[in-house]
Amino acid sequence: MKKVVLLLVLLGMGAVWAWPKEKEKVVVAYVTSWKEVMPDPMLMTHINYAFGHVTETFDGVRVDNPERLKAIVALKKQNPRLKVLLSIGGWGSGRFSEMAADKATRRSFAKDCKRVVKEFGLDGIDIDWEYPTSNAAGISCSEDDTANFTLLMRDIRKEIGKRKLLTMATAANGKYIDMKACMKWVDLVNMMTYDMANPPYHHSALYESAISPNNCVDKAVEVHLAAGVPKDKLVVGMPFYGRGGRENEVLRNYTRTGVLTDEFQLCWSEEAQVPYIANKDGVLVMGFDDCRSLGIKCEYIKEKGLRGGMYWSYEDEGDDHARAKAMRALLP
Repeated sequence: MKKVVLLLVLLGMGAVWAWPKEKEKVVVAYVTSWKEVMPDPMLMTHINYAFGHVTETFDGVRVDNPERLKAIVALKKQNPRLKVLLSIGGWGSGRFSEMAADKATRRSFAKDCKRVVKEFGLDGIDIDWEYPTSNAAGISCSEDDTANFTLLMRDIRKEIGKRKLLTMATAANGKYIDMKACMKWVDLVNMMTYDMANPPYHHSALYESAISPNNCVDKAVEVHLAAGVPKDKLVVGMPFYGRGGRENEVLRNYTRTGVLTDEFQLCWSEEAQVPYIANKDGVLVMGFDDCRSLGIKCEYIKEKGLRGGMYWSYEDEGDDHARAKAMRALLP
């Protein structure tokens, strides 16, 4: 009887109660300081401006090409819903370890993040420390970096407030950061699901296969979810570039002309769901994403209920614009 009454009560509440709506999907575009091309602001929801850096005194923020950042922020006049963040870090950008290890410099850095957000009219900060506890990029590190990274997220959040965005870039393998501990402070987690391998393996395959035996997007998603990242904060990274050797020029020529020389062949992996360029022997020499594979990844994001997609980076008015339009499929 109690179950029947409860059911009737719930049915009666139907007019005023509904399941929580899924958060709107995001398309996060990294835009670099060293290029001049301007992205179409209607094709993305967020722009992460690359880069800012920890100052040499370990207590503040230095912005690369501040005039370009101002021009990027001005794109919000065309799209008032666009969010622009300063991404601090990048491969080889150091001094994070020293800054985060000391309470005084960490808090001073966090305060300067607030200053930068206000000065440039930003919507938030993206931290791209590659990577806590690792010196692979030629930067200093400490075994305490992971714990200090969490404290850094806390301090930045305290300074910029709840209304501003705080996001972070993470390695595809989910290492280096205490994901669960950071979720209290972070709005989005941008997985760098690219550069995961070198030829003859694909660097950003969606699924495991012969050309992606150990690393793929699907595996990275599983790792991040298991580490405590909620689906509604998880953003899948995609490359707007190829990874190979001298074949980079081959790929650039192909994307411009649609023609490959007899030395190479264009292939598609049904298992990995990505294209690649192979040599005459069928061996992968260049892994990349095209509009087709980007669209498939966007559908994957929707099916998995993830928050959205991110890409590195918008630097070319032609090819990158076409890929950015493909990413637009995530948005209503």
